[in-house]
Amino acid sequence: HSSGSQVGTVVERLIVGMSIPDPFLNKVHSLQILLDLTQTRSGKFPEQVEEIYLASPEGNPYTWWVGKANEKHYYWGGSGPGIQKCACGIERNCTDPKYYCNCDADYKQWRKDSGMLSYKEHLPVSQVVVGDLDRAGSEAKVSVGPVRCQGDRNYWNAASFVTSSSYLHFSTFQGETSADISFYFKTSASDGVFLENLGNTDFIKLELKSATEVSFSFDVGNGPVEIVVRSPNPLNDDQWHRVNAERNVKQASLQVDQLPLEVRKAPTEGHTRLELYSQLYVGAAGGQRGFLGCIRSLRMNGVTLDLEERAKVTPGVKPGCSGHCTSYGMYCANGGKCVEKYNGYSCDCSRTAYDGPFCIKDVGAFFEEGMWLRYNFHSPGTSVKDLVSRTLLSSADPEITAPDLSLNKEELSFSFSTTKSPCVLLYVSSYTPDFMAVLVNPNGNLQIRYNLGGTKEPYNIDIDHRNMANGQPHTVNVTRNGRDIVLQLDHYPPTSYSLPATSDIQFNSPKALFLGKVIEIGKIDQDIYKYNTPGFTGCLSRVQFNQIAPLKAALRPTNASSHVHIQGELVESNCGASPLTIPPMSAATDPWHLDSASADFPYNGQAIGDGVNRNSAIIGGVIAVVIFTILCTLVFLIRYMFRHKGTYHTNEAKGAESAESADAAIMNNDPNFTETIDESKKEWLI
Repeated sequence: HSSGSQVGTVVERLIVGMSIPDPFLNKVHSLQILLDLTQTRSGKFPEQVEEIYLASPEGNPYTWWVGKANEKHYYWGGSGPGIQKCACGIERNCTDPKYYCNCDADYKQWRKDSGMLSYKEHLPVSQVVVGDLDRAGSEAKVSVGPVRCQGDRNYWNAASFVTSSSYLHFSTFQGETSADISFYFKTSASDGVFLENLGNTDFIKLELKSATEVSFSFDVGNGPVEIVVRSPNPLNDDQWHRVNAERNVKQASLQVDQLPLEVRKAPTEGHTRLELYSQLYVGAAGGQRGFLGCIRSLRMNGVTLDLEERAKVTPGVKPGCSGHCTSYGMYCANGGKCVEKYNGYSCDCSRTAYDGPFCIKDVGAFFEEGMWLRYNFHSPGTSVKDLVSRTLLSSADPEITAPDLSLNKEELSFSFSTTKSPCVLLYVSSYTPDFMAVLVNPNGNLQIRYNLGGTKEPYNIDIDHRNMANGQPHTVNVTRNGRDIVLQLDHYPPTSYSLPATSDIQFNSPKALFLGKVIEIGKIDQDIYKYNTPGFTGCLSRVQFNQIAPLKAALRPTNASSHVHIQGELVESNCGASPLTIPPMSAATDPWHLDSASADFPYNGQAIGDGVNRNSAIIGGVIAVVIFTILCTLVFLIRYMFRHKGTYHTNEAKGAESAESADAAIMNNDPNFTETIDESKKEWLI
């Protein structure tokens, strides 16, 4: 690296980016990356003010690297955190003793700074940012070596406890006269039992008593003993913490991380043997609140317990510490980041234009006529020094910074609905004549307009076969990478376009983003100026330009809210932002559109008198048939119910009509009576 411009000026920056998956890093406890920076010829002028670029004990250099959690680091290979020096600065053998890196010497010969980055908490390297490169005769080379990892299975033998009642059980702990227990834990819960083993009266237990307290308690027959380590910082910060507990016949001790060791002397007289009979429980036991989180590398008297293997067959416990995001992270939609929790997960939507538990809720607003929103890409009053310390809009930092920066690619997406045309949907201005605009022309067609320089007229992409001002929600996605542009409208297939060969491919010095109307100082494209009056009326939602979500910044309190200026009252609405692939039926062919006198109904039958068409006649006929059927059924039921009306039945004996009397009729009809008479006619001689 070499210098050659005035202090505080950055002409161009080189960003080297990498990506390493987090699950891979979870299996590593030692990490090294070789970082190599090499410099060649200097463009230094005699009158130049001297500058420090790679390292300086004071102030922020113009070159840094970005590590874990998107934090910037100013130390280099062979050095360590907080030391803004290269390896030669540590060893005091730099090319120029006035500097702390060889590349800062600004010699015309190649100079090199290299070494291993081995502080694991800052790795991996995701970006290297090199500033001040745009000077004649100045060259630089940057190389980032591979990640070298070391680890062992026991060190990462871990289990995740996902419910407060889940636990693992092992054979009884044999620690009669001495116990040496160590493990790592991480949790977001405020309390829980790590492990416990019981006897008749004896016991041993380790637990998280509160967010800042770890307790080691036991009883060998002399009464319970408890040792507590109190941390000044919360221990439930979802970071790894180490616990080491020891007990012997002389004393017991407990240490958490690098906090002071707590020691308790054993009584000179009394019991010394710890007699345990139950199984060893890791997690909840005995009705106590269990541990929620991860435990790894659990060693008891030098033996590592196989937590992973036991967790495979235990409900409520999962092997390893990969967590829920491995299985369910896909449900965090639209670029939302999955955040681990030990009884589930959540989605971080802060870098998206969406909201809600799964980043699928649209954030939008209704714009009345004359309303507009402006998002400034850098905060008002930001100093040049502060601007230099930030990265581009397209990086992880959601802010565009210095006016002398440029974009080689953009990603734009939003949804809108309107019935008015022409209008300006979105406009990105710059400190130069460069601009980008998304418009609806007087015919209701969508137009994408780019002006990056190099051409006499702006480059236009016209979607002239669809009416966008039809009141329906539409989704627009525009991606530019260099000269290539990809446009996707609603659910239709993406279409590719290309900037003219003479066009520049850099969007120079982006300044602000406008929604609804353009209120900008300086010359504005004539067509855009015409479309700017009276302004956009309708709904805009899920607007995102690279890492910026201007509507969300306006409607949700965020760090970026100070960048937003609004003219008018912004009313939140999601605009029903589900795009239609098939355009709605026109009024001329819509049979339910009553305002159209020339509507052609899809039935060609003749009209029926009194204005009733064939549809009505058919419906009336069906109703008549149904009524007739009901009446017939009622008549049949009535006749059936009253079929014996006017008649009666008697039990008068048959033959009563020809009998002389009632008694005779009975005798003629009853066979028993007849038989009795026949028998009485017989005579018997005695």
